[in-house]
Amino acid sequence: MKIAVLGGGHGAYAAAADLTLSGHEVRLWRRDGAALAPLLAHGGIRLKDSAGERDVPIHSVSADIGVALRGAELIVLPTPATAQDDIAQAMAPHLQDGQVVFLAPGTFGSFAMARRVRALGCQADVRWAETGTLPYLARKHGPREVNLTIRAVHLPTGVYPAIHADAALAVIRRAYPSVHACGDALSGALMNAGPIIHPPLIVMNAAPLQHFERWDIHNEGTQASVRAVTNQLDLERIAVREAVGWGAPHYPLRDHYENDRWMYGDAHQKLVKSGDWREHIDLHHHRYVSEDIELGLAFLCSVARWAGVDAPIAHGLLAITGGYLGRDLRQGPRTLETLGLRQHSLAQLKEILQTGEGA
Repeated sequence: MKIAVLGGGHGAYAAAADLTLSGHEVRLWRRDGAALAPLLAHGGIRLKDSAGERDVPIHSVSADIGVALRGAELIVLPTPATAQDDIAQAMAPHLQDGQVVFLAPGTFGSFAMARRVRALGCQADVRWAETGTLPYLARKHGPREVNLTIRAVHLPTGVYPAIHADAALAVIRRAYPSVHACGDALSGALMNAGPIIHPPLIVMNAAPLQHFERWDIHNEGTQASVRAVTNQLDLERIAVREAVGWGAPHYPLRDHYENDRWMYGDAHQKLVKSGDWREHIDLHHHRYVSEDIELGLAFLCSVARWAGVDAPIAHGLLAITGGYLGRDLRQGPRTLETLGLRQHSLAQLKEILQTGEGA
């Protein structure tokens, strides 16, 4: 299958290498052409995983998004949600009927990006999908090297418009067999693990993160008190999912720490053992803040308000982060209020997500 992978981060390089090894024709795009020079010079990506180290030749590496998208059946975006608007603008002139865009994860980006490309005049009949996490735990070790610690074994995925879910998921499964249906775009967004695992780790480790040059929030940063808050936050997420009509499986984050039933299977110890997450985290600009709190947690809080679900932990973490950032995060760009969706009833929103906005 011809697959476009958009982005230049950990997940994009892991996806380009892994999907190539699975036999697909991968076209990797990132906007920074100079950063692609090492890949072009060596012909591909240096992949490290449990099978060892090897060079993986990538079919096409380009800073021209049109080259990457042309003829691609599947478009994979393992990129931060903060980049989705810019990518939507870049891809809008090049999208073609029948293409499937897979956001991993999405932060309700399947709806937001679809709306954005339409506003830019794109009339292509595209299916949008989003899942709850990156398909990989991975970190780049150099300009063309990526270390892949573990691959996801469960990828619950929502599709927008949901009426096209079967066809879209059939395409995605050819690349990621672990994908399974979880409903519409709202359900997919409420599977997002980032806004659950990262806000407590950021807020409750704020002092050591600012004091130490490098700190592992998943190792010494994950203590019983942090876990307790994370568990309560996740229960609020599950309560919101149930309030808007979605049942199990919810993939409770507790399983990430306690057993092998979560999206990555038995991953937490492997993540800590790798040492790749001992890093510098800027409390103002790191994607755990800009993506998972300012966008993702704010989105969860807005859905909780709309659905009438009591979510004191979510609101509290959002307020504390807004306190040190110096702004009200309840007005974020991914809230239902800002998206103009709060005025809809549950039935009305479900219909929009089922058939598409303006259908």
